[in-house]
Amino acid sequence: MRIVIAEDDPLLREGLALLLRAESLDVVATADHPADFLTAVDLHAPDVAIVDVRMPPTHTDEGIVAAVEARRRRPDLAVLVLSAHVEQAFATELLSGGAARLGYLLKERVGRVAHFLDALHRVAGGGTAIDPDVVAQLLRRDTALERLSPRELDVLSLMAEGLGNTAIAENLSVTEGAVHKHIRNIFAKLDLAPTDRADRRVAAVLRYLENTPAPRPDAASPPFLDSPARY
Repeated sequence: MRIVIAEDDPLLREGLALLLRAESLDVVATADHPADFLTAVDLHAPDVAIVDVRMPPTHTDEGIVAAVEARRRRPDLAVLVLSAHVEQAFATELLSGGAARLGYLLKERVGRVAHFLDALHRVAGGGTAIDPDVVAQLLRRDTALERLSPRELDVLSLMAEGLGNTAIAENLSVTEGAVHKHIRNIFAKLDLAPTDRADRRVAAVLRYLENTPAPRPDAASPPFLDSPARY
């Protein structure tokens, strides 16, 4: 696995590189600026990019803009975004092109090495990995979810984290048939009709991201969902 890291914090950037190399992963380049990151993507053709949301010069959305551009240049590039806080508008922009090979983690999760590495391998393998704290904050504030039952919310939360039906069934100790039923109910209650052009699982997640108000700076963080099965 060939990896490029885009992170302007030198300690985190070098720490990530050391961690990944210790796992026998090939970190081909690191960058502290979006322009240098894109140059590295063009030069090294990585399999995965790990990108900070906020980068120079303004430390607003440069990382997301660069990640979107990198995916435009290399559609097969897997991207794992790191953020200090929930940034649902940025996540929506990144996910708008589809959720395959995409991950969104809070930076505090990097310290949980097994979870971080599992998320990295998941996106590299074509899957999706969304931080459970991100999911919890977004789902907690979405009024459209009032139509869903508590069990349907559980299923949808795990869908948003990138789990497939088998993993959801195992996590909730129910049958796959029950999961299929809950997902059908979710789609029906959210008025997500099947089409040839839309993945309803992705559409459901995007709907939450697009319609959830930004969390207040003083809002309390939800408890960490510390279950390996959710990653």
